[in-house]
Amino acid sequence: MKAARFAWRRLEPLHSMVYFVPEARNRYTELGLQGRAGYFASRGAALGRASAELVIATFYNFCPDVVRGALPAAWDAVTPEQMLVARLAGAGEALRRAKIHELPGLDEIICLARRAAEAACEHPQGRPLFAAHAALPWPDEPILQLWHAQTLLREFRGDGHIAALLTEGVGPLDALVLHGASGLVPAAALKLSRAWPEEQWAATRERLHERGLLDGDVLSIEGSALRQHIEDRTDALALPAYGVLGEEGCERLAELADTFGRAVTDAGLLDRSGFLAALRASA
Repeated sequence: MKAARFAWRRLEPLHSMVYFVPEARNRYTELGLQGRAGYFASRGAALGRASAELVIATFYNFCPDVVRGALPAAWDAVTPEQMLVARLAGAGEALRRAKIHELPGLDEIICLARRAAEAACEHPQGRPLFAAHAALPWPDEPILQLWHAQTLLREFRGDGHIAALLTEGVGPLDALVLHGASGLVPAAALKLSRAWPEEQWAATRERLHERGLLDGDVLSIEGSALRQHIEDRTDALALPAYGVLGEEGCERLAELADTFGRAVTDAGLLDRSGFLAALRASA
């Protein structure tokens, strides 16, 4: 299980950069969408003309009012098919900027990641956002095949993570406040990107204190234990994808992913400043 988690975490930058790079934002802007509208429409396009309620349900932790402010209005400007093309094009431009296509081991890492992603495709039940992306065709370009594979693995794991949160009674804003208290991501960045009103954030924080999950601004012992339990459960739910590789295959994928993930980071593709500035401008 540990090797599978390392494989996912180390390769995750190769997918998640699409939410931050200017190449993707520029493509959405050309179609008439900016800020969160571009994000909701591009990630939700695999679902078709997704309603706000469907995106609220599957994305889980965004303020519902913000989602409703973007959808379904975005579909008056673009089609889901246009957004899928734009997203893939933006991802490809960014990855080529990072010279991912020049890294040694590309063929091998594609083979491993795609095997895991295709194994996940045999288990779509209960994973709606993953299933929608799994129905998309595989790209022809190698670096986009790798991006698509990690996209599927991310959404497969993400749907499982939501199931684990629900099982433990951790709601959307609960999850964000606990995440911010973990110190892994600044709470200010989560507040800006997920756009919950400050009074709701404060009320949730107080409720989590009463549950014994927070100690001041950080996680309590109980809060840390709950987060770890949820992460462990999420890892277990992701095993139908990674199990096909076996321990040795997961270790090899993690080894290769370290190089590819670092290349994305070193090229600045995870720089959130432009993304956050766009959110502030569209607020």
